[in-house]
Amino acid sequence: MTEDATRDRLDALESRLAYQEDWLDTLDQALAAQDRRVAQLERTNDMLRERLRNLRQSVDHMSDDDAPTPSDEIPPHY
Repeated sequence: MTEDATRDRLDALESRLAYQEDWLDTLDQALAAQDRRVAQLERTNDMLRERLRNLRQSVDHMSDDDAPTPSDEIPPHY
């Protein structure tokens, strides 16, 4: 192999390596962003589960006298 061919191959390999390193950085940033988003969604899910649990308990403990009637449900524009 000639010196020019070896240099060309080395340049091509260096170029590919630089591209792959850039691509890995991009993927790493995307993965980190997704991880933050998943953590946020898990916190929101936990909060909503807790609210639902509290609402269910409120409904379970509500007596028939405390149950809302249709007249209690006034449309928002009144």
